[in-house]
Amino acid sequence: MRMDPFTAHVRDDSANERVHTMACSSVLMRVVASAYAVADNAGKLVRSIMTGGDLDVVEKSGADDLQTKADRVVQKSICTSLARKFPLLTIIGEEDLPSSDVEEELIESGQYADILKRVCPTKYSNIKEEELVVWVDPLDGTKEYTEGLLDHVTVLIGIAYEGKAIAGVINQPYYNYQAGNSAVLGRTLWGVLELGSFGFKLQRVPGGKHVITTTRSHSSKLVDACIDAMKPDKVVRVGGAGNKIIQLIEGQASAYVFASPGCKKWDTCAPEAILHAVGGKLTDIHGNALQYHKEVKHMNSAGVLATLRNHAYYLKLVPEAVKEALVP
Repeated sequence: MRMDPFTAHVRDDSANERVHTMACSSVLMRVVASAYAVADNAGKLVRSIMTGGDLDVVEKSGADDLQTKADRVVQKSICTSLARKFPLLTIIGEEDLPSSDVEEELIESGQYADILKRVCPTKYSNIKEEELVVWVDPLDGTKEYTEGLLDHVTVLIGIAYEGKAIAGVINQPYYNYQAGNSAVLGRTLWGVLELGSFGFKLQRVPGGKHVITTTRSHSSKLVDACIDAMKPDKVVRVGGAGNKIIQLIEGQASAYVFASPGCKKWDTCAPEAILHAVGGKLTDIHGNALQYHKEVKHMNSAGVLATLRNHAYYLKLVPEAVKEALVP
């Protein structure tokens, strides 16, 4: 099977070229290149744990808020791998895990060569390592993972600067899993503001249809009232914020609507950066930009509204009663 050049995890076999490229790359591009390799490795860990058959599921705050062995192992792998290479980064992961030694086999030290070869956008070329905040969701769509809805699952690594999501990496561990035993599983998408997003084919919903994607397992009267007010032609209910943004950029939906405070910063940072890098927009339900400072509260308390285009159109359709119920 032919692999997209932006999807394949390519290592540069020339030591001299690799050193030269790294020396010429900005901090941001080096962090993104590492995040790509780390996310790609995380996807392999997710699949390996599922194949092993022991998900070791625990409830964090209820039956709809689960944690699996994959959540724990992948977060350790991502956070430790990035911290070793970039010790001055601020890294915030979803899972509250006790500090412990991380097995060496979980460490990924590689970098995606294609990213290192790209020129960093000028406005980000002088960023210092300590100025970046990395938001990690090791397994977005955990509930769906436990239920076998594998195409909903993603691994998210978002990178923020001055409170703004400027780069992101999304790995889909089970992309292509329904294509047969010979299919190559998994792909990794990435993007940087003012550079673009890669690893997929950008598409829009055909025929001007209004298709809304929203939560599968966290619906409420407020969420439904907001969607009903928009009079969509179709509603697609799927798991995972990363998966919903992929629905937007690949033409399966025209808006992602979640009028609820359930989403967190690690759910939205990477998807927002990838969406914004192709001209889309993600805000809260009032139209306010989300903030990703290291001190910011983790909850997106005023919900999420994301679109590839026509953001103002959907924003105007949000009922006032919904806005009043969701305080920024």
